[in-house]
Amino acid sequence: MPCDKACPIEHTVNLIGHKWKVLILRNLFNNGTQRFSDLSKGISRISQKMLTQQLRQLEADGIIHRKVYPEVPPKVEYSLTVLGMSLKPILDEMNRWGIEHLKQNNLDQQNNIF
Repeated sequence: MPCDKACPIEHTVNLIGHKWKVLILRNLFNNGTQRFSDLSKGISRISQKMLTQQLRQLEADGIIHRKVYPEVPPKVEYSLTVLGMSLKPILDEMNRWGIEHLKQNNLDQQNNIF
């Protein structure tokens, strides 16, 4: 996979490579449109500050849409854009690879008797 001036792999990693971004995307793919509190509950150990930062970056990159309802208190929902939905095959493949890797680790742990 040659990368000259503009490496597509590097570009993709820059957009979604942060672990929290991938988990935000996972939650939006699995659960659809979500509010901030739902995303926060669905991602263990993420701080509110980090979640806010990652959501802002994903929104700036056109991967998620932030909808603010004119209510008091304000209601905000996050959803995937068309560009965000196009990442589904990447996350599906990460999921498939992770399942296989976990299976291999479990087999290795069971077969290693010291």
